[in-house]
Amino acid sequence: MIINGPNLNLLGKREPEMYGSKTFEDYFIELQEKFEDCNLEYFQSNIEGELIGKIQEVGFSYDGIILNAAAYTHTSVGIGDAVKAVETPVVEVHISNTHKREDFRHVSYISSGAKGVILGFGLQSYNLAIQSFLG
Repeated sequence: MIINGPNLNLLGKREPEMYGSKTFEDYFIELQEKFEDCNLEYFQSNIEGELIGKIQEVGFSYDGIILNAAAYTHTSVGIGDAVKAVETPVVEVHISNTHKREDFRHVSYISSGAKGVILGFGLQSYNLAIQSFLG
């Protein structure tokens, strides 16, 4: 399960110099084609509680969660607690290298509960996260 947080629905339109010009929906189709043996699902919300709800919903029955909580990464104790509360391993993903950005983006409430963190490789970060579950 890929879970994306706020403003990631604007990929392809938002700050293309940082995030690229491809929508996530288009990239998701590429991921499904590349990893055709995997049952990939995608969920996006701009609402913190919906992200927590989805983590709890899939967090005891799925093989893995790829989570890009976007700005909530740096502010949401609740999302961090949800990641720690579930049994399904979570890989934290970011499109940009958050350590090259504003100081407040250097803090993650998710990392301490995650299996691993992948950041700074653009949309390819999701590809790398999927590979981390495969072997």
